[in-house]
Amino acid sequence: MAGLVPAIHVFKTPAIKKGVDAGTRPGMTKDDMTDTSKPLTDKIALVTGASRGIGAALALALAEAGAHVVAVARTVGGLEELDDKIKAVGGSATLVPVDMKDMDGIARLALALHERYKRLDVLIGNAGILGPLSPFGHVEPKDWDNLFAVNVTANWQLIRTMDPLLKASPAGRAVFVTSGLSWLGKAYTGPYAMSKAALNMMVQVYAAETATTNVRVNAFNPGPTRTRMFASGWPGADLDALPAPEDVVKALLPLCLPACNESGKVYDYPSKKFLTFHAPS
Repeated sequence: MAGLVPAIHVFKTPAIKKGVDAGTRPGMTKDDMTDTSKPLTDKIALVTGASRGIGAALALALAEAGAHVVAVARTVGGLEELDDKIKAVGGSATLVPVDMKDMDGIARLALALHERYKRLDVLIGNAGILGPLSPFGHVEPKDWDNLFAVNVTANWQLIRTMDPLLKASPAGRAVFVTSGLSWLGKAYTGPYAMSKAALNMMVQVYAAETATTNVRVNAFNPGPTRTRMFASGWPGADLDALPAPEDVVKALLPLCLPACNESGKVYDYPSKKFLTFHAPS
């Protein structure tokens, strides 16, 4: 398929030397994961925005948990760096250099996954852009359109094309990375906040549509994190005081496991708990 790099590794991954403590993770108990378990062995996990930040950290964590990772990003160099890290932990990956605004590219990827695996076990909609942090009247139409194309439309296309594959999994799990700005209504964050609010509603509707299936759908709010995106929007912030992506994804990973039965909610990393979306009051 165009744009799809063939699977790089075919060997079986060895056991993890250090286990994951699941005692305080969402939807998990200590019995769900042991020190030597790989709860996603033989699972297929797709991660968008996988070349850096939270996406790269999660892709590596999924590989360590036994999944074959389909890593999607625009930056080939970043994907190759990720692949080196996945190799180092004995994992396997397929690298997919595609722009999330390429609707046909996403559709071709879904077709390729169907032809190769017949299913998708984990879908992570992580790719996103911050866009302009300015008053509405200063936002250019092209910037508005670009932001919604990446943050909203691309995730709709992922759901549209990957839905049959998730439903073909015994326990399909979809997680979309949102932001607390989507419900705070802070000045000068309008386009980004609105795009994430739309994403939140997409999660709720998709969760309702899959309620009688094996698919579970949730949002994940990482809060301020030590990433390039956060630094670009808040250059005066003390990044050293923020959690690293590798720390944040420890709470995101359990949402990808069959043991997580929550759906239609948002896991809020700053408060370390699931939150339920409510009507205005």
